[in-house]
Amino acid sequence: MSGFILAAPALPLHAAGKYVAGAYIVFVVLLLVYLGIMAVRLQRTERELIELRRDLEAAAAREEDREQDRAAIA
Repeated sequence: MSGFILAAPALPLHAAGKYVAGAYIVFVVLLLVYLGIMAVRLQRTERELIELRRDLEAAAAREEDREQDRAAIA
């Protein structure tokens, strides 16, 4: 493998520039796609967390009402 790298001719800088620029563009596009996916997941997780908190508060309120009913009966 190292023999292949040593035998490969180096590209002149004016010819290699477009490949370097292309590599940077691909990297930035992949980074933006990754960040977009993470943003969507974060929004979905936040929505689910809000829904779970709402459900928890509703369950606590129902339990409090039951305790008040039991106290009123007794």
